[in-house]
Amino acid sequence: MSATWIVQRIEDARFPIRIRIEQDGRSLLAVRAKSAWPGPGSQVFCLRERDAEPVPAVAELERVPVAHLARLGRKLSVTLDRAQRKRCEFLIVEKPRKDGSGSYEQVFFRTEAAVRAHRSSKRAELTVRTGEDLQIVVDSMERYPWAFPGAKLQRRKLPVGDYALILDERPYALVERKTLPNLLADLSELKGLHQQLAELSAWPHAALVIEAQYADFADPAKIGKWPAAHLLRVLAELSALFPAMPCVFAGNRKLANVWTQRWFAAVRAAAMQPRLPQIAEVAARYEARGEGGVEVRIRHAVLRDLPDGFEIGLLRQQFTDIKPTRIKRVIDQLRDEGRLRAQGRGRGVRWWRVV
Repeated sequence: MSATWIVQRIEDARFPIRIRIEQDGRSLLAVRAKSAWPGPGSQVFCLRERDAEPVPAVAELERVPVAHLARLGRKLSVTLDRAQRKRCEFLIVEKPRKDGSGSYEQVFFRTEAAVRAHRSSKRAELTVRTGEDLQIVVDSMERYPWAFPGAKLQRRKLPVGDYALILDERPYALVERKTLPNLLADLSELKGLHQQLAELSAWPHAALVIEAQYADFADPAKIGKWPAAHLLRVLAELSALFPAMPCVFAGNRKLANVWTQRWFAAVRAAAMQPRLPQIAEVAARYEARGEGGVEVRIRHAVLRDLPDGFEIGLLRQQFTDIKPTRIKRVIDQLRDEGRLRAQGRGRGVRWWRVV
């Protein structure tokens, strides 16, 4: 069961709207807000609801499946499973009290339109320092290692990979470096490369960085006897086998070095961000289903589950909580894609799959 976004009107003059995200009967987040959906360029101040707090609910305004929920620093990012007004976020800020007696919480509800209206194109999400804050270990087997200006370097044997970012005295992010000749040599022993990358990708932060362009693997002057079609197929398979590990075609040694140092700095900055328990707890309790949303499930039902020559009413019986206009939109999309054809007219129309 996916998570659900529930909006209710309550008896509260200051905060008349209650927004709740629940999954499998558990409350992930509940706030009281001044508006059910902020307008463009604005944000809504909220009060986070405590578990034991009574709820004077008057009427339910909407109930929508949640397509995705994730923690982004101090923000809880929410994507609703509907066509419009689908993305929003809750920003939680801890501020110190003026008398020094502790801190208090502020919660702001913002939509995608409000975030886009706030111009911040020249400011990154993380405060990244690429020099003195980095502790990097270079594997002792590296003959001509990259340079990391300003970083604290050590040389020792790494469990896997060629370079590691160290946090709390342990490897936190690892990079496997490959030159074009290195990778071509490894491809002759492909099963061994798969084992190496499987071990590397088991780490939470890992990357394969190649000192070549993707186009180089299709260039006969650079790949020699290797068939270009085979190399491109193998590179595609690496990304398919290890989807959580980025494979970066940096172009040359210098840019591979630059990318790695900046990536290490960004990973460290993300790890050092304040982790508010309010956000961390919600994200930890949420169980991602990875179903792709209602429209993906409707498409699957039409193309795989329903009998051929079905009536649209059969589909509505299966998705009773979805508006008929949305179901019809998916049917029309499949027809326009050439996946369905209609037979008949009006209410008696039947839909057949096109093989």
